[in-house]
Amino acid sequence: MDLSEFDYELPEERIAQQPLEDRAASRMLVVYRKEQRWEDRQFREFPSFVQPGDVIVLNNSKVLPARLFGHRCGARALAIGRNHPKSREYLGGRVEVLLLRATKEDPLVWQVLVRPGRKLQIGERIQFSQRLRAQIVGRGAYGERTVRFEVEGDFFEAVNEVGHVPLPPYIHRPDTAQDQARYQTVYAKNAGSVAAPTAGLHFTPEILAECERAGATLAEVTLHVGLGTFQPLRTQVVEQAKLHAEYYQVDSLTAQRIQSARRVFGIGTTSVRTVETLAANGWRQLEGETELFIYPGYEYRRIDALLTNFHLPQSSLLLLVCAFAGKDLILAAYRHAVRAEYRFYSYGDCMLIL
Repeated sequence: MDLSEFDYELPEERIAQQPLEDRAASRMLVVYRKEQRWEDRQFREFPSFVQPGDVIVLNNSKVLPARLFGHRCGARALAIGRNHPKSREYLGGRVEVLLLRATKEDPLVWQVLVRPGRKLQIGERIQFSQRLRAQIVGRGAYGERTVRFEVEGDFFEAVNEVGHVPLPPYIHRPDTAQDQARYQTVYAKNAGSVAAPTAGLHFTPEILAECERAGATLAEVTLHVGLGTFQPLRTQVVEQAKLHAEYYQVDSLTAQRIQSARRVFGIGTTSVRTVETLAANGWRQLEGETELFIYPGYEYRRIDALLTNFHLPQSSLLLLVCAFAGKDLILAAYRHAVRAEYRFYSYGDCMLIL
């Protein structure tokens, strides 16, 4: 398959730049696979689609303030020490670092993206604050860097002090205090993602409680969103593309609930990839890394319904959705959503596929 087959036209003004005041106020395009039709609904109606025995799978990964700004740290700044009152006078140009994932071997060694990429080579040092520095110690195949952090005190506290919400590049504004809460699901717990599992952004505690009253069970899994989810595919031949590995974890009780469910609702593509990874390995490996790439031709093992936001053209996320409901139906539904002025992408509206 050619990646260009998974394209559609989207006017710039349809890309949501701000979250709605009310999380649950989004529109929801409900797509029926068997009947090959769709209807315009509201997300508040989501609980009416669940039934006793259903399991709703939520990705509880928490978004890190993963966008860090610092300065190149020259020899003179290093010589006088970070706490010297004149240390900042000897710092170099501004640097942007996006945290991707910590390495298995050392929680202070991370894979990151850097800007400006050409200037930042192995050995370069970066200062983010008086208590947080990093040194570049490696380089990846696609320009990623490996950095070793030096920190006074707790690493995540230091990152929280200076980090920014890693809003996607199609949101053309700086992050604000509002984004710290709204670019996070209400059930986020385990820090580690560099992008939000956006289908979950619509849920409120009240909506979740309504789902439980309807007889559904909530099941939390963890998949830390990284390059595997949001990086563009690097080949035009779909079958030749590969995704970066992402960490997942599920406890045994949750796995049993998902296995025995009447229907499994995947909330977002990350929940889907987690469940399908578990099903593919026979439910034996409940923690590890997944490189599962789902595209048309893939046969779903355990997902029966999918709630998802609208995704970028030619993205791995759109391919996953097309694999679930068929390329022609999904692209037709997307064209309808454009005409009907749905809001697209991370802070946009959603689609429920049954």
